[in-house]
Amino acid sequence: MRLVLALALLASCAPATEGDAPLPAGPYAVVLGTAQDGGLPQLGCRAACCERARVEPSAARAVASILVVDPEAGQRWLLDATPDLPSQVERARAHQDPRDGNQVEGRPPLFDGILLTHAHMGHCLGLLHLGREAYGARGQRVVCTPTMARILREEAPWSLLVDAGHIELVEVEPGASLDLSPRVRAEALPVPHRGEFSDTVGWRITTPAGALLHLPDIDKWERWEQDLREVVAGVDLAFLDATFFDGGELPGRDMAEVPHPFVVETLQRTRSWLPEERAKVHLIHLNHSNPLHDPASPATEQLWASGLRLARQGAVLGLGTDSGRP
Repeated sequence: MRLVLALALLASCAPATEGDAPLPAGPYAVVLGTAQDGGLPQLGCRAACCERARVEPSAARAVASILVVDPEAGQRWLLDATPDLPSQVERARAHQDPRDGNQVEGRPPLFDGILLTHAHMGHCLGLLHLGREAYGARGQRVVCTPTMARILREEAPWSLLVDAGHIELVEVEPGASLDLSPRVRAEALPVPHRGEFSDTVGWRITTPAGALLHLPDIDKWERWEQDLREVVAGVDLAFLDATFFDGGELPGRDMAEVPHPFVVETLQRTRSWLPEERAKVHLIHLNHSNPLHDPASPATEQLWASGLRLARQGAVLGLGTDSGRP
């Protein structure tokens, strides 16, 4: 029985194969990455989790990012610009990408908008690939809070992206909303998270088919002024912070310096939820040390039994009744 479960979990954690089923007709999300800011394998790590990812490409994970696609409008939006942006742009090509990046008149925007959650490396570092040293984008729309916009506008090397017209900033106050298109709306939900540089938001994206929540970073659920269950009730998909499974993953380090809700805490908090409520939750932003990267681990078995889900890199997830490719 345990072997059968392990094989099923392995299949559920493997990257999806593009083109293995029809894409949803309505708006949908694509999981472009599931790892914490350092990715998997992580720089300098010689633990088994990272060594395995170096020799088995299927075990490697890009940094957490979500693509939102509206096929009827031919539009797409990227949630967070990670250090893995080049490979994630390639993965996104199969999803409504009519752009020609070799135009003589200049490089067009890669997305109809890039929405940033905050200023930590895994969520904005990819913007540098849009500059003159790489893609040389022309007028790429970047949606962020005013504190994030100040960094991009005033501090090097980010300011060159603005001054040279590679990116165009659209500011949204935490708690406010913005129409990304006549069909899609984004709401910036303020969340408590280390504020060394900017504030932090999660994004609630509402489409004609349904809504999703992208919340890759938060300190602890109990520090949030909103009720997690109520927030999840208002969406079809909830991509939630699962950086660490529990408090024992970083020997020799004070984990209070990198606060996140442990997965075991999320499991406890959602234990009384209805099965259909738990099924909305897809865990993302896993540190390289997180045992959930191992499909045969007891942690993964515990998650499987809980009814929560582990976001699968490459998965296509429809909103509303159009379920897509899980």
